[in-house]
Amino acid sequence: MTETSPQQISVKKILPLILATAIFMQMLDSTILNTSLPSIAKDLHESPLNMQNAIISYVLTLAVFMPASGFLADRFGTKKVFIFSLVLFSLGSLFCSMSQNLTHLVISRVIQGVGGSLMTPVGKLALIKTFDKNELLKAMNFAIIPALIGPVLGPLVGGYMVDYLSWHWIFLINIPIGVLGIILGLKYMPNYKSTDVDFDLKGFLIFAAASLLLSISLELFGDMQNISPVLFVFILGFLFLYYYYKHARRGGNPIFPLDLFQVRTFRVGIVGNLATRLGISSVPLLLPLMIQIAYKQSAVTSGWIIAPMALTAIFGKSSVIKILDKYGYRQTLMVNTFIIGTLICLLAIPDIHTNLYWFVPIIAILGFFNSIQFTSMNTISIADLRNFQTSSGNSLISVNQQLAIGFGIAFGLIVLKLFENSSLIEGEIHNAFRYTFLTVGILTIISGFVFRRLHISDGKNMKSKEG
Repeated sequence: MTETSPQQISVKKILPLILATAIFMQMLDSTILNTSLPSIAKDLHESPLNMQNAIISYVLTLAVFMPASGFLADRFGTKKVFIFSLVLFSLGSLFCSMSQNLTHLVISRVIQGVGGSLMTPVGKLALIKTFDKNELLKAMNFAIIPALIGPVLGPLVGGYMVDYLSWHWIFLINIPIGVLGIILGLKYMPNYKSTDVDFDLKGFLIFAAASLLLSISLELFGDMQNISPVLFVFILGFLFLYYYYKHARRGGNPIFPLDLFQVRTFRVGIVGNLATRLGISSVPLLLPLMIQIAYKQSAVTSGWIIAPMALTAIFGKSSVIKILDKYGYRQTLMVNTFIIGTLICLLAIPDIHTNLYWFVPIIAILGFFNSIQFTSMNTISIADLRNFQTSSGNSLISVNQQLAIGFGIAFGLIVLKLFENSSLIEGEIHNAFRYTFLTVGILTIISGFVFRRLHISDGKNMKSKEG
């Protein structure tokens, strides 16, 4: 048995922190802009409606470049690609803060997006390759917390910065975090490479086109006046996915090999992630919207109402390993998804006269169970992947999560608009939100049955070391 060197011990202590830094920046950046758009639009002399391009350009860049993250890490090494991505993201943030018009801002967001598309998947890949399977759950559990905190803190931090400083600071905040990540990365990030690297350019272009079209359709769903072009783009995206499937079946060295889906835990993890996030991802958008539109409260108030979700996510982190060790992945994920779905349904109970603070305990409990859900889904997806599958599998998981979050947000908005235009709500916009929470919650409960496909023993190799 080989002894672990002090250098390896240091790497294992610091690496989850480096990945947490990257995830936090990306998740914060994905949401912090939302509350700041009117202020930026005013300063750049643009219509607030045109400012959506600043968000869409970032999301689309993520969708296009994420599939290449595994190949680039294998070809140039995890350390080089990760540091390059942090430099790009930090530079993009600086350029965003210096933007003089919307075009400058969109170009800067694209630079940020290229950095963001590599940053998290490559950091996660280094984590997977560094830790043994029975240590990985603990490491991933620590690193995943910013994914829960970022979307909650984003609107709150953005609201305060715009009110008390200026919109430029929502981008400048990334730079010290990025510099910290670069310094830690230079010292502690291992540089894993693969000798067997052959880039599937055709497959990358097909898959990138599919991701791009699906992302565009999801963005358009949120603001649809005419459904036909949106459906056309959506269907075209799925046709490109089918084209990629045909391409990958021909053999060669596809960017995402189809044999990944022969690994049952990976397959269930991917499908489960997509299904359960339909409900989970819509809540951080729908609840603040309801508080602002139906209850006529400020963005900062709505931010504070959902803030407990971030705090209880940290408590969930400390419990998830014990829960998984005791009940296993199958039972934990099924029961946990049912609980999350039920909590989303409970958001539909208060009427327009109920005190806003009724939502706080529900949101707090939801944060706890979300933490368990994300850690469990992320780790079971990679539990049985072989070493040669980790790069492509990890990239595909990242792309899937990005699309799943987009699907969740679009789905929530579509259901809300359907109820808004129906006779059920009797002109009360608040009731449209209540029916939406009920629908989304019930579908989340149903999605829990996806995890029935897991075996009771699945994930045993992920069980943490005692002590």
